[in-house]
Amino acid sequence: MNCRILAKATVMAHSPQPNEMDLKRIERALVNRKRYRYVSPMVQATVNGYLITSPCCSRNIDPDGGIIDIARLEFMAEEQGWRLYHKDHKTGAWSAYADYPALRPILAVLRDDPERRFWQ
Repeated sequence: MNCRILAKATVMAHSPQPNEMDLKRIERALVNRKRYRYVSPMVQATVNGYLITSPCCSRNIDPDGGIIDIARLEFMAEEQGWRLYHKDHKTGAWSAYADYPALRPILAVLRDDPERRFWQ
C-alpha cells in the first residue's frame, strides 16, 4: 500500500515539461520564422519550460551582437496550458505576453511576430 502511494506522489510531482520532443518542435518551428532568419536561435530547457535566445544581429538591443533573450515559455501544470513571455530589454525583466492552451499557437506567434515583441 505504501509503495502505491509513493509511486502516485512521484508521478504527480513530475512535470511533463520540459521534454526532448517539445524542445525539438520549438527548434523546428523557429527555422521558419519571418524575422532575423540569418541568425541561429538556441532553445534551452528550463524549469517547467523553455528559453529561446539568439545572437542580436540588429544591434538594437546589444550593439556588440551578443546573445540576447527572445522568449520564455512556461508550462502551467494546474491550468494545463502555457504562458509566453517576451523580454523588456530596457528593464531587463520578463513580461507575460499571453496564455495559450497548447504549444502550437505559441509557435505561430514566434514564427510570425507581427508586433515585433520577440525578434527586435
